[in-house]
Amino acid sequence: MDLAQLLEQLHCGAPRSVARAISLVEDQHGKAGSAIMQGLDRKRLDNALVIGITGPPGAGKSTLTGSLVRQLRKQGERVGIIAVDPSSPLTGGALLGDRIRMMEHTLDRDVVVRSMATRGRLGGLCSSAGAAVRIMAASGCRVILIETVGIGQSEMDIVSLADITLMVLAPGFGDDIQAM
Repeated sequence: MDLAQLLEQLHCGAPRSVARAISLVEDQHGKAGSAIMQGLDRKRLDNALVIGITGPPGAGKSTLTGSLVRQLRKQGERVGIIAVDPSSPLTGGALLGDRIRMMEHTLDRDVVVRSMATRGRLGGLCSSAGAAVRIMAASGCRVILIETVGIGQSEMDIVSLADITLMVLAPGFGDDIQAM
């Protein structure tokens, strides 16, 4: 498939074209990645709402994400999900733990899920998260949820990428000073 066909299918919302475009950008395929980013529908990019969901491991980020998707789909929204997972020590790829918790949405063509590995990057996101957001928005996802890898006190990259950031905390962890 050539780049023009890929962009055409991407703008029509074809899930495989979304996955292919993200892979090309994520794997840093020079000219192809640049051409994809330049060929995106700017109007759709401006109209997308990006919601970041962050917090420590095991706090319930994936459960909240699944519930939000369920409600957004009831409203007829096309939803993109970027689930940032720890990197596998063997392959460097995502461990896919978050995706397992969202199985109810796997057959819905209007829910685009992309698991992405941190690849050792700190901050709670992977380096290609911003590009993945723009690609999903260009494919017609009006709401994009980004679930960060389980984070600690200083991994807050999501704040600069998301329009709204939700912090999920487990009851009883820390004290008032840590919450501030």
